[in-house]
Amino acid sequence: MDHAPLDKGGAPRQQTEDRDRTMTTAQGAPVADDQNSLKADMRGPVLLEDQVMREKIFHFDHERIPERVVHARGYGVHGHFELTEAIPELSCADIFQRVGEKTPTFTRFSTVAGNKGSFDLARDVRGFATKFYTQEGNWDLVGNNIPVFFIQDAMKFPDLVHSVKEAPDRGFPQAQSAHDNFWDFISLSPEAVHMTLWQMSDRAIPRSFRFMEGFGVHTFRLVNAEGASHFVKFHWKPRQGLQSVVWNEAVKINGADPDFHRRDMWEAIDAGDFPQWDLGIQVFDDAFADRFEFDILDATKLIPEEQVPVRRIGTLTLDANVDNFFAETEQVAFCTQNIVRGIDFTNDPLLQGRNFSYLDTQTKRLGGPNFTHIPINAPKCPVHHFQQDGHMAMRNLTGRG
Repeated sequence: MDHAPLDKGGAPRQQTEDRDRTMTTAQGAPVADDQNSLKADMRGPVLLEDQVMREKIFHFDHERIPERVVHARGYGVHGHFELTEAIPELSCADIFQRVGEKTPTFTRFSTVAGNKGSFDLARDVRGFATKFYTQEGNWDLVGNNIPVFFIQDAMKFPDLVHSVKEAPDRGFPQAQSAHDNFWDFISLSPEAVHMTLWQMSDRAIPRSFRFMEGFGVHTFRLVNAEGASHFVKFHWKPRQGLQSVVWNEAVKINGADPDFHRRDMWEAIDAGDFPQWDLGIQVFDDAFADRFEFDILDATKLIPEEQVPVRRIGTLTLDANVDNFFAETEQVAFCTQNIVRGIDFTNDPLLQGRNFSYLDTQTKRLGGPNFTHIPINAPKCPVHHFQQDGHMAMRNLTGRG
């Protein structure tokens, strides 16, 4: 029979090498055993000098990072965006110049109110955020599956979120509005009625992430090489169509499989059934904005497609599951401020507030200002700047700068 190899002290090793891979510490030092603490004699106390045990426990104690305050329960997938219609007359963004060019992407779907351990089929808004790794920097299109939002001013956002989170005294309900708190907020915020009606529709209990529309919600600007700009709203149109479940189905599914949406996406991509969405744009000028019935910068309103048709200019294909959920889906940092040349902000006050808030929250969650060094967040184009140091800096200037 085979015998376990011996360590240098003659004791049998508890784990053997996986072919040519030797177990090591995080510092790269080979170890024979990470299952038994070093003790003073057979029944003696554990020794603090056991650096292998201390390193392992230390890392375990620090595995968790703060979960997102909202959109904590999410699911990410790799893919690519292929341009089908160039729009240089509207935007000088590099991603919109060459038909047929494919841009790598990472898309994260999510619920809003529940924590990381909540169930997938809560009646809730769904996040739909896509990071485009363009040749001129990362562009984050951070939206929802509903085209409007509850509020017009970011000052109300903490109050809105507190109203949909669990009640502070009892810690429930989870993954759904805290009932009385939410209705109190809505009753005092009449601008929220539009979004509330969408939330109470079938859009809030989708059959799958694959059967959802997506919206940038805000009005942005496209700017061409001459500096001329147009207003734009971004749309994702699913090629799979739209599907939802009914409420009694959602209740049963949540009880039987709280990971229903995650499992559906994983299995579809694993089987080669890659979901696709067309990127559509609603483009209009200042003259239309001036005569439109509402303020085009009001995120609680939409621009009817009958008045401004959606022009489809490209296709998003999701075709690769992540290798590690934490490293990619949990650590991905979306920020509405991440735009590229040819795409610009408007004076939408909610958008302006998000631009501040997202950077702030990602800095807290990921430990400091260097979260762009994490591979899932790093641009795939050359990066040159004079920023340096800070927590977890992995790239710094060399020489005298």
